[in-house]
Amino acid sequence: MPRSMPPARSHKPAHARGVARHEAEHRRRGARPLVVTVALVVLAGGVALGLWLHARTRHTAARIPPTSTTAPATTLPPTTTEPTVASALAPCTPVTVAGGVYAVGDSVMLDAQQPLQGCVPDIDVNAAVSRQWSDGETLLSQVMAGPSPPSVVVVALGTNGPITDADFDAMMAILHGASRVVFVTVHVDRPWQVQVNGVLASGVARYPKAVLADWQSLAVQHPEWFYTDGTHLPIDGPGAQALAGLIASKV
Repeated sequence: MPRSMPPARSHKPAHARGVARHEAEHRRRGARPLVVTVALVVLAGGVALGLWLHARTRHTAARIPPTSTTAPATTLPPTTTEPTVASALAPCTPVTVAGGVYAVGDSVMLDAQQPLQGCVPDIDVNAAVSRQWSDGETLLSQVMAGPSPPSVVVVALGTNGPITDADFDAMMAILHGASRVVFVTVHVDRPWQVQVNGVLASGVARYPKAVLADWQSLAVQHPEWFYTDGTHLPIDGPGAQALAGLIASKV
């Protein structure tokens, strides 16, 4: 039986095989520093980029002014002691005044005479077209000199012309015996409107028993109440009722 042959051995010399293993090991070991180096370069680049972005963000934020969180101030509307629109349009509660009420006025008071007599049943209304302030002084001088002068007097004059502080003082001298005097401001498209209302307001401030019924402040909110002249009112219309209710609230 033939003798078995031993396994074939590499014909590469042992030295060559050793050299090959050494070179492979060198390549393997040499690759690690390269990988580490690349990783460190990438990491350093990322850190540098992050620092640059952070500095950029802070610089940009510093240039942007801070946003205010304070709410804008709110301007409150001025308060008024005059009746509100709702109360002016509401049916008035009849008022009875001890000693009676006497009202002197011009054509605007004529427009409101009927509802005014409903609001103040014992009132005596004396109104006339184109009546001047001086006419009212003459009339009231006679009334106050009579046997039963009224306790309260309503003066609704000034629509037909300007007045002065001296006119107001003269009227108060005539009405010194009244316990209360109600002056009604005017609403008229004439140059003297502001002047008349200014005299009435300053005059009321000087006399404790004088009070102001500010018809102008109420009327200016409702141009629909008036005829085309912007002064006169439909009889028993909403404007006439509002004027009557305003005067009744002051007597």
